[in-house]
Amino acid sequence: MQYPGNRAGTGRTGGPTRYKASRKAAPSKVTPLYIWGDFDIPFLLLTLALLGFGLVMLFSASYARAYYYKDSSFYYIRRQIMWSIIGVVGMIAASFVNYHWLRRFVWPLYAVSIALCMACYLFEAENGANRWVRIGPVNFQPSEIAKFALILLFAHLMSRDQDKMDQLWLGTARYLALFGAMALVILPQPHLSATLLLLGITLSMMFVGGSKIKHLMGLGMLGVSGMAIIVLAMPTFFAERFNHVLTRLTYWLDPFSTTDSGAYQTKQSLMAIGSGGLLGVGLGESRQKQLYLPEVQNDFIFAIVCEELGFVGACLIIILFALLIWRGYTIALHAKDRFGMLIAVGITTQIGMQVMLNIAVVTNTIPNTGISLPMFSYGGTSLCMILGELGILLAVSRQGIYEKE
Repeated sequence: MQYPGNRAGTGRTGGPTRYKASRKAAPSKVTPLYIWGDFDIPFLLLTLALLGFGLVMLFSASYARAYYYKDSSFYYIRRQIMWSIIGVVGMIAASFVNYHWLRRFVWPLYAVSIALCMACYLFEAENGANRWVRIGPVNFQPSEIAKFALILLFAHLMSRDQDKMDQLWLGTARYLALFGAMALVILPQPHLSATLLLLGITLSMMFVGGSKIKHLMGLGMLGVSGMAIIVLAMPTFFAERFNHVLTRLTYWLDPFSTTDSGAYQTKQSLMAIGSGGLLGVGLGESRQKQLYLPEVQNDFIFAIVCEELGFVGACLIIILFALLIWRGYTIALHAKDRFGMLIAVGITTQIGMQVMLNIAVVTNTIPNTGISLPMFSYGGTSLCMILGELGILLAVSRQGIYEKE
């Protein structure tokens, strides 16, 4: 059979080539905004289970502090329930969104997130950190938006330039530069925990995306050398800006060897964990939450979990998070395309790293970095962003199941 316009003659060799060319020339279809179909039910159930568990533990951990400082035992839980409802509605809505439609927003979202992180410096510092933007009654951390912006941008570029990932610039240096631009704004806030999360997201997505290990190692050594030179050239600046990091390292090595207030939080956290034993002192019976352990409603809520529910309860929560992460990577493996797979990898890695870092801080496995526990710690921005991202994961699973190639 001779294909129309095939000047090379007839036969199998010319036919398929001409057919592919005609397919490329065809006008592209408009990307629909919403998609329908089944999604990953176990992933949704695990998310709702963790959210419900988190709300119960937040109320148990925070009511004493809320009554003392806010004149209402329900101050934190009332707001968290409100944000949970908004987040769940957003998650369900996001699960119907065709994630390919998000491609057109990757660069604007990246630029806006950097601008918002820079805007943090315009507001008064809170606890020595410029991490928040305040617009009227709304108070949020732009770094939460930056994590999602970086994931979307990397997924877009890595799926579009798949055949260029083995190159030094397009496959490695470009992504490190995009991460570096964001880190330069977030790190001096100071916000080391968010910077570490962004770095983990960057490295994991580059590894899965196909960047060469030798390029990563080479540029990593070059970056470390450059940072060392900058620190040596500007010792006073770094000593003033990051002196708290060195102090936390000292407290981390042996928190019980000092009476300084900086080690107080870690010591109280370890005492709470030790008091819990195997089965805990009972739900609502924690002693450390009675104004002994700071930030019980936020970064150190897992210590109250360990005290009230014991080793068994803590393991149950860790197992639920492990199952959620497993389902997230399963969704990535069954994604319809490379773009969806990379989004799933990035979001799942973010959640997994945040859980591991928070538990490591609470148990003094690593120095205190001030990182929240997803779906447990108090905070509207973090909760809504995480639930929204999990909704995008459900959208990836919806297309992966409903439209398998």
